[in-house]
Amino acid sequence: MYKAILIEDEHKLREALFLMLQYVAAEKVNVIAVAENVVDAIQLIDELQPNLVFMDIQLKDGSGFDVLEYCSFKNFHVIFTTAYQEYAIKAFKTSAIDYLLKPIDPAELKAAIDKISVLEQKFLNRVQLSTLQNSLGKPSASRISLSTQEGLHLVAINDIIYCQTSGSYTTFHLVNDREIIVSKPLKNYEGQLTLPDFFRIHQTYLVNLNFVETYLKDGMVILKNKIELPVAQRKKDEFLKLIRL
Repeated sequence: MYKAILIEDEHKLREALFLMLQYVAAEKVNVIAVAENVVDAIQLIDELQPNLVFMDIQLKDGSGFDVLEYCSFKNFHVIFTTAYQEYAIKAFKTSAIDYLLKPIDPAELKAAIDKISVLEQKFLNRVQLSTLQNSLGKPSASRISLSTQEGLHLVAINDIIYCQTSGSYTTFHLVNDREIIVSKPLKNYEGQLTLPDFFRIHQTYLVNLNFVETYLKDGMVILKNKIELPVAQRKKDEFLKLIRL
């Protein structure tokens, strides 16, 4: 069951949404708190750590986007509920599950909630498939060969902290501050550096999840070598699920 917070500044609409959830998703959604402004919403999200938030966009002291930007806890699904269609594109750029226009249609509300289960199952299937392939296929390679102008380097995969691509070149950042630059794009190596250990957090970066130390609310990740790298917005939810497994 999803622990949900309702963020809506109009009392009647907040009550209507609560009752509608009881009607269409009582067995899936448990509303644990409500908020009517940005400050309270941020505090409740950080304190209660829900896995689902129904978010109005225009609030009395700001917007739903402010809530998403400034809350520290970010590992939750978002369904926007608003009367303003012009915010739809911006909403989906935040990886929202859905964008429901007021007055909310019960069938659309139920479909949005059902969509969460479908997306979570797809994500779980991807992780399970990767794990199965690693366990049933060829034994996982412990080293990767990197060809440079100096020669062929055999590198222990566990020594790779992260990879950085730039055009047709890839830099492998290794333990003990070592670097190896190869004249091939990162996509050539993604088949060898896969889940559950490696994840592409950004178009430029592929990281070894075993070296992740901290995820910051501004979308940056700190690795154990104290390097900070950006996590692409579209990759954020999947990345947070992986580091919480």
